This record gives sequence, C-alpha cells and structure tokens, in this order.
Amino acid sequence: MEIPGLGVVEEDDAAGWWLGSERPIAVLGGTLCRIVVEGYDEDENKQDFHRAIANFLAADEAVLKAVSSEVFAYYQDMVAYTSPGDEAYVRISSPDDVWSHVQFGYEPLVSRHSYGDKRVYVSLECNCDWEPEHGLQIVFRDGSRVCKVGPYDGHLTNGSAFDDESLQEVIYRRL
Repeated sequence: MEIPGLGVVEEDDAAGWWLGSERPIAVLGGTLCRIVVEGYDEDENKQDFHRAIANFLAADEAVLKAVSSEVFAYYQDMVAYTSPGDEAYVRISSPDDVWSHVQFGYEPLVSRHSYGDKRVYVSLECNCDWEPEHGLQIVFRDGSRVCKVGPYDGHLTNGSAFDDESLQEVIYRRL
C-alpha cells in the first residue's frame, strides 16, 4: 500500500498501523524516524492525513524553537522536585538550551483525534534528561505546529488530557 508523502508502507499486523520507511525528519534535526499511521484505512478523509504528513515532513526546526519556552516551563516544573545533589538533577539555564536535553523519539504517530476537533495530529514520544519516567510528548496539530508539550500521556491536546475545552489551545499546562 502507498500513502502520499510516505510512499510504500508496511503493515504492523499486531497494532493495525502502517509504517513508513526510515527517513530523516527536518523538524527533529534530521533524526531518522519511521512515521506510523493509525486509523488510515477506515478514515473517510484520507487527504487530512496526507496534508498532516506533508506538513510534518516540510516543517523545520523553527517549529520547535517556537515552543522552547513551554518545554522549558515543563523542565522548571520537574526540576522543582529535585535538588543539585540529586542524581536526576539537570541544570538548564534558558529555553534556548532545553532542546540539547531532549532525545527525539523515532516513531512519530499520525492519527485523527477521535473526539473534539477531529483533526489529524502527529504525536512524538521523546526522552528528556529532566524527566526519565514520563519523558516529553510533542504534538503537532495538522503536522504543522506544536499544540501540546509535557509529560507523555497519549492525549493529543490539553483540552482532552484534562477534559476541559478551555485548555484546547494551551500548549503547556503548568503542573
């Protein structure tokens, strides 16, 4: 099977997902990733997936730099639970430095939000030095702009994570 933007994809029978071939992702600094697509077969508006994939593949690192302050706020919330003598303590002095402490995941997941706005999102599970247990989730709405960062919880928006529509446009909700 072929998915526009990804080319020939391979089916993961166990999960029911489609897997693209490994490729460098510009927005992630050239990290090699296999894009995973969920819910594509039964979706009536496949062009929304195509658009989100194209947007994600065309995005550059400026898209992440735009949310450096929000990721830094997440770091600040987590570091408040440690002290300089703790093994888990990481010192990051500014939002500009936060990305050097993130290890991007290698399987961006493209899926449609099952409720709420029903748009297509790209969600990425990452490791980060300041929170080894929950890591960092970065979600791109329509594949083009970051709409949510924080600990990985699998939700595509803060509105759905906290069941609060007023948080739909909040990129990071302080803990």
